[in-house]
Amino acid sequence: MMKSPAKHLTMELQGGEPLLAMDVIRHMVPYARKRAKDLNKELNIVVTTNLANATDDILKYLRDENIKVSTSLDGPAFIHNANRPRPGNNSYEITIEQIERARQILGRDRVAALMTTTQLSLTHPKEIIDEYVRQGFHSIFLRPLSPYGFAVKSKKRTGYRLNSFLNFYLTGLSHILEINRGGYNLAEVYTKILLTKILTPYGTGFVDLQSPAGAGISVLVYNYDGDVYATDESRMLAEMGDHTFRLGSVHTHSHTNLFTSDSFLKLVSASCNQSLPGCSDCALQTYCGADPVFHHSSQGDSVGHRPSSDFCNRNMSIIKHLFGLIAENDIERMRIFFSWIHNCGIQDISKMVPS
Repeated sequence: MMKSPAKHLTMELQGGEPLLAMDVIRHMVPYARKRAKDLNKELNIVVTTNLANATDDILKYLRDENIKVSTSLDGPAFIHNANRPRPGNNSYEITIEQIERARQILGRDRVAALMTTTQLSLTHPKEIIDEYVRQGFHSIFLRPLSPYGFAVKSKKRTGYRLNSFLNFYLTGLSHILEINRGGYNLAEVYTKILLTKILTPYGTGFVDLQSPAGAGISVLVYNYDGDVYATDESRMLAEMGDHTFRLGSVHTHSHTNLFTSDSFLKLVSASCNQSLPGCSDCALQTYCGADPVFHHSSQGDSVGHRPSSDFCNRNMSIIKHLFGLIAENDIERMRIFFSWIHNCGIQDISKMVPS
C-alpha cells in the first residue's frame, strides 16, 4: 500500500468484524503510521464495524490513534432489525446505543453511518431519512444493493427491480430537500457527488464514476490471505468463486506486477467510457462512469450492454432528474445543492448564491 505514488492514503480495516481482531489492529496501526511518516505520506485510518463489540477501552484506543469509525444504520428499528437479525432482535437498539457511546469518546465528526436499501426499505424512504435526522447525522447515502456476496444469496428476501429503487431514491431526495428547506442540513451523498461533477470543475474521487474507473487505480483491497483485488466488490466475487479481478498476491507479486497483470489491464480497458459502446456518444458521459466489475457480475461481460444495464439506466435517470431540478432555477434549492458541494450549511452558502 505504501508503494502507491499517492501522497494521501486511507487504510480502511474491514471484516467480518475487525474489532474482534484488535490484536491485529494494534499491530498494524503503529507500523502503518511509521511507514507513512518515513515516506512523507499522510495516512487516514478508518474501521468499518457494527460497533457491537466496541468497549470503552477499544473506543479510547481508536480516539487516541485518530481512527474514524464507519458503521451501518439502515433506518428505524423495524427496518434495521429485519435487515440485520441477531438473537434478541435488538440490533437497532445496540447500534444506536453504541453510536452514541462512540460519539462521546471519539467525537461526533469521527463516527459515520451507511445504509443499505433492501426490499423492506423501498416503501419507507421518509422513515429512513427521518431516522438519520433523529440521530443527528448530516449526510445519508441512499445506496442500492449490489449483485455480490450476501446480497445475491438473500436476493429473494431483499432484492428488487431498478424502477423500484429509483422511486425510492427520488422520493427520498425530495424529502431530504424539504428537510433542508426546514433548516436542518442533510446531504444525500450520491446526489452531492453528481452535482459536484455537474456544477464544478472538480473531481470527487468516487470510484464508480471515474473514467477509467477507480477500481485498482484509486483503491486496492488486500484480503486476509494476501490476495489483492481491484475493489471490495471484486473481492466479494472471489468469495463466490469468481477470481476475474484478482490482481495478484502480496506474497508472490510486486507492486509493479499488480499493475501490469492481465486482470488489471483488462479492467482498465473496459472502464474508459469515452471509448465504450453506448457511452462514447452519450451526452451524460462526462458525469457517469463504467464499473466493469458490476457489469461482469450482472451481465457476464466487463464492457456490458448499456441499454439493459442497471448501472447505466440508474445513473441516466438520476442525472437527468438533477438537470431537470437545476433547469427550474429554484434559488433556495440551488443554495441547498451548493451547500452540499461546499460541505457547509445553507445559511453559510447564502452569501455565495445571490437571490
